[in-house]
Amino acid sequence: MTYRLPPLNSLRAFEAAARHLSFKDAAAELSVTPTAISHQIRGLEEYLGFDLFRRLTRAMELTREGRLMLPKVREGLQCFAAAIENTRQREPGGRLLLTTPPAFGSRWLIRHLPGFTAEHPEVRLHMSASIETIDARDAGRVSGLARVDLREDETEVFIRFGRGQYDGCRVDRLFSPRYAVVCSPRLLFSMRPLKVPADLRWHNLLHDESIMELLDRPTWAEWLHLAGVSGIDPDAGTHFSDSGLVLSAAIDGVGIALASQPLVEAEVAAGRLVQPFELVIRRTQAYYLVVPEAVAERPPVQSFRQWLLREAAKVVQP
Repeated sequence: MTYRLPPLNSLRAFEAAARHLSFKDAAAELSVTPTAISHQIRGLEEYLGFDLFRRLTRAMELTREGRLMLPKVREGLQCFAAAIENTRQREPGGRLLLTTPPAFGSRWLIRHLPGFTAEHPEVRLHMSASIETIDARDAGRVSGLARVDLREDETEVFIRFGRGQYDGCRVDRLFSPRYAVVCSPRLLFSMRPLKVPADLRWHNLLHDESIMELLDRPTWAEWLHLAGVSGIDPDAGTHFSDSGLVLSAAIDGVGIALASQPLVEAEVAAGRLVQPFELVIRRTQAYYLVVPEAVAERPPVQSFRQWLLREAAKVVQP
């Protein structure tokens, strides 16, 4: 079959200009001048026989024909990029960008990373933390490609906390957190020992308010209700805007915290924290490894995925 296609550069210019609704921003992205973008678009419009953009006084918008053409052009460019990616020979190692929820990265993943670096010294891992990897309470399906440009030679993967619906990505469930009461072992044998849940009335409750607006975090009100305890003000105590400070305060005996068991496993194992009561709160959300389809077959991604799933399998699931 013979394909009659306009120049590829004109299609790239159209897709970038349509996404930004700006020739200037499209030019900056493609490292050309706005005049070059304008010439590319004009040539494409002449080839097609209709206008793609409506030029307004201080803005621009897609015409009906432009709106109809954009999804297929974008899909075609992504297919081109994927086809080239699948045939490119890559070394086993490389640069791997990983973005995680802050607490997951600092409290769980970083403690396990020595095993990965020892097993795969050829992979240069660059890790960052962002609360944007935590889904909002009302989030449904989330576009996992929102931050990935398939034309760039980057390998970026994500750990996300949510419900696992990420379009355009390969998704692996890692584990769900279970929230339990934790404290310094010194408090178990203090002048006001913790023997039953009602004994919490004598202690300082620690509250993690770092990202309350982003996830359905368990509260002291919920835990006390499940424990059948009344007469305790669930909002009393010390409030923190950083989850790391909450755990530091608990370890130092400042008060009692509600914490995710997988994220404090090292502190419990070392005896710096104890769980005085068996009652836990479970959530349907979980941590997921989210990999854009375009980079899923790259060796660094495969190496990291296999290692991470082995480590996550060791976490006791609810």
